[in-house]
Amino acid sequence: MFTLHCTQKLLDRMGHPVGTPVPASTRLGNWYATALFWKPQMALLVNERTLLPVVLPLAPSARLAQRFPAALKEILQKLDLPAEFIDLEIDGMNEVVYAKTANRSVVGMMNEFAFLAEAFRDRGSLVDPLELSVKLAAVPCGPLSKGAGSPDRAVRELVSGGGAH
Repeated sequence: MFTLHCTQKLLDRMGHPVGTPVPASTRLGNWYATALFWKPQMALLVNERTLLPVVLPLAPSARLAQRFPAALKEILQKLDLPAEFIDLEIDGMNEVVYAKTANRSVVGMMNEFAFLAEAFRDRGSLVDPLELSVKLAAVPCGPLSKGAGSPDRAVRELVSGGGAH
Protein backbone atom coordinates (compact mmCIF):
# COMPACT_ATOMS: atom_id res chain seq x y z
CA MET A 1 0.00 0.00 0.00
CA PHE A 2 1.18 3.51 -0.75
CA THR A 3 -0.10 7.07 -0.99
CA LEU A 4 -0.01 8.87 -4.31
CA HIS A 5 0.13 12.59 -3.53
CA CYS A 6 -1.20 14.31 -6.65
CA THR A 7 -1.25 17.89 -7.84
CA GLN A 8 -4.73 19.36 -8.06
CA LYS A 9 -4.67 19.35 -11.87
CA LEU A 10 -3.93 15.63 -11.85
CA LEU A 11 -6.55 14.86 -9.17
CA ASP A 12 -9.14 16.71 -11.27
CA ARG A 13 -8.11 14.70 -14.32
CA MET A 14 -8.16 11.32 -12.57
CA GLY A 15 -11.46 11.75 -10.77
CA HIS A 16 -10.54 9.64 -7.73
CA PRO A 17 -11.70 10.57 -4.22
CA VAL A 18 -9.02 12.09 -2.01
CA GLY A 19 -8.24 10.19 1.17
CA THR A 20 -5.99 10.45 4.19
CA PRO A 21 -2.32 9.60 3.48
CA VAL A 22 -1.19 6.22 4.83
CA PRO A 23 2.24 4.90 5.78
CA ALA A 24 3.62 2.98 2.83
CA SER A 25 4.19 -0.76 3.01
CA THR A 26 7.15 -0.45 0.63
CA ARG A 27 10.76 0.54 1.26
CA LEU A 28 10.61 3.40 -1.20
CA GLY A 29 7.53 4.81 0.50
CA ASN A 30 5.01 7.25 -0.93
CA TRP A 31 4.99 9.02 -4.27
CA TYR A 32 4.09 12.42 -5.73
CA ALA A 33 2.56 12.89 -9.19
CA THR A 34 1.70 15.56 -11.71
CA ALA A 35 0.55 15.72 -15.30
CA LEU A 36 2.77 16.90 -18.14
CA PHE A 37 0.46 18.28 -20.80
CA TRP A 38 2.65 17.39 -23.77
CA LYS A 39 1.64 15.58 -26.92
CA PRO A 40 1.31 12.78 -25.98
CA GLN A 41 0.48 13.66 -22.39
CA MET A 42 2.69 12.14 -19.69
CA ALA A 43 2.63 11.73 -15.94
CA LEU A 44 5.64 12.45 -13.76
CA LEU A 45 5.87 10.61 -10.45
CA VAL A 46 8.58 11.37 -7.88
CA ASN A 47 9.44 9.24 -4.88
CA GLU A 48 9.17 11.09 -1.58
CA ARG A 49 12.20 9.36 -0.03
CA THR A 50 14.73 9.15 -2.84
CA LEU A 51 13.31 11.66 -5.36
CA LEU A 52 13.45 8.93 -8.02
CA PRO A 53 11.48 10.24 -11.03
CA VAL A 54 9.25 8.04 -13.19
CA VAL A 55 7.75 9.25 -16.47
CA LEU A 56 4.93 7.30 -18.08
CA PRO A 57 2.01 7.97 -20.43
CA LEU A 58 -0.87 9.73 -18.67
CA ALA A 59 -3.68 8.03 -20.55
CA PRO A 60 -5.81 6.46 -19.28
CA SER A 61 -5.42 8.76 -16.28
CA ALA A 62 -8.00 6.97 -14.12
CA ARG A 63 -5.72 3.87 -14.12
CA LEU A 64 -2.41 5.68 -13.62
CA ALA A 65 -1.74 4.15 -10.19
CA GLN A 66 -2.45 0.65 -11.52
CA ARG A 67 -0.03 1.13 -14.44
CA PHE A 68 2.65 2.84 -12.38
CA PRO A 69 4.21 -0.28 -10.73
CA ALA A 70 5.09 -1.76 -14.14
CA ALA A 71 6.83 1.47 -15.19
CA LEU A 72 8.66 1.62 -11.86
CA LYS A 73 9.77 -1.99 -12.24
CA GLU A 74 11.34 -1.20 -15.63
CA ILE A 75 13.29 1.71 -14.17
CA LEU A 76 14.48 -0.25 -11.13
CA GLN A 77 15.64 -3.02 -13.49
CA LYS A 78 17.40 -0.47 -15.70
CA LEU A 79 19.23 0.78 -12.58
CA ASP A 80 20.43 -2.83 -12.01
CA LEU A 81 18.82 -3.17 -8.60
CA PRO A 82 18.39 -6.64 -7.07
CA ALA A 83 15.37 -8.58 -8.34
CA GLU A 84 14.34 -9.43 -4.77
CA PHE A 85 14.08 -5.73 -3.87
CA ILE A 86 12.17 -4.95 -7.06
CA ASP A 87 9.69 -7.79 -6.53
CA LEU A 88 9.02 -6.83 -2.89
CA GLU A 89 8.54 -3.19 -3.88
CA ILE A 90 6.11 -3.95 -6.70
CA ASP A 91 4.19 -6.52 -4.64
CA GLY A 92 3.68 -3.91 -1.92
CA MET A 93 2.03 -1.49 -4.33
CA ASN A 94 -1.25 -3.38 -4.69
CA GLU A 95 -3.34 -0.68 -2.98
CA VAL A 96 -3.22 3.09 -3.39
CA VAL A 97 -4.65 6.04 -1.49
CA TYR A 98 -4.92 9.32 -3.41
CA ALA A 99 -4.05 12.48 -1.50
CA LYS A 100 -3.15 16.10 -2.11
CA THR A 101 0.49 17.11 -2.18
CA ALA A 102 1.93 17.86 1.27
CA ASN A 103 5.73 18.06 0.98
CA ARG A 104 6.79 21.32 -0.67
CA SER A 105 10.36 20.13 -1.15
CA VAL A 106 9.21 17.14 -3.21
CA VAL A 107 6.79 19.34 -5.18
CA GLY A 108 9.69 21.70 -5.92
CA MET A 109 11.83 18.82 -7.20
CA MET A 110 8.90 17.54 -9.23
CA ASN A 111 8.68 20.97 -10.89
CA GLU A 112 12.43 20.92 -11.57
CA PHE A 113 12.18 17.45 -13.12
CA ALA A 114 9.23 18.59 -15.25
CA PHE A 115 11.28 21.54 -16.51
CA LEU A 116 14.30 19.34 -17.28
CA ALA A 117 12.17 16.65 -18.90
CA GLU A 118 10.62 19.23 -21.20
CA ALA A 119 14.07 20.56 -22.13
CA PHE A 120 15.33 17.04 -22.92
CA ARG A 121 12.19 16.34 -24.96
CA ASP A 122 12.29 19.66 -26.85
CA ARG A 123 15.88 19.06 -27.89
CA GLY A 124 14.69 15.82 -29.43
CA SER A 125 17.20 13.79 -27.52
CA LEU A 126 14.78 11.95 -25.24
CA VAL A 127 11.18 11.03 -25.88
CA ASP A 128 11.09 7.47 -24.53
CA PRO A 129 9.58 7.58 -21.00
CA LEU A 130 11.98 4.93 -19.64
CA GLU A 131 15.10 6.60 -21.00
CA LEU A 132 13.88 10.00 -19.86
CA SER A 133 13.25 8.64 -16.35
CA VAL A 134 16.74 7.14 -16.14
CA LYS A 135 18.36 10.38 -17.36
CA LEU A 136 16.39 12.43 -14.79
CA ALA A 137 17.35 9.95 -12.05
CA ALA A 138 21.02 10.82 -12.57
CA VAL A 139 20.47 14.57 -12.09
CA PRO A 140 22.02 16.01 -8.91
CA CYS A 141 19.32 17.27 -6.51
CA GLY A 142 19.73 19.90 -3.82
CA PRO A 143 17.76 17.99 -1.16
CA LEU A 144 20.11 15.02 -1.67
CA SER A 145 23.33 17.08 -1.72
CA LYS A 146 24.48 16.07 1.77
CA GLY A 147 23.98 12.40 0.98
CA ALA A 148 23.62 10.43 -2.22
CA GLY A 149 23.49 13.48 -4.51
CA SER A 150 21.13 12.05 -7.12
CA PRO A 151 17.98 9.90 -7.04
CA ASP A 152 19.59 6.86 -8.69
CA ARG A 153 22.30 6.84 -6.01
CA ALA A 154 19.73 7.43 -3.26
CA VAL A 155 17.79 4.34 -4.36
CA ARG A 156 20.98 2.28 -4.44
CA GLU A 157 21.84 3.46 -0.91
CA LEU A 158 18.35 2.56 0.29
CA VAL A 159 18.63 -0.92 -1.21
CA SER A 160 22.08 -1.50 0.28
CA GLY A 161 20.84 -0.56 3.75
CA GLY A 162 21.79 3.10 3.93
CA GLY A 163 19.31 5.95 4.20
CA ALA A 164 17.71 7.88 1.37
CA HIS A 165 18.23 11.36 2.85
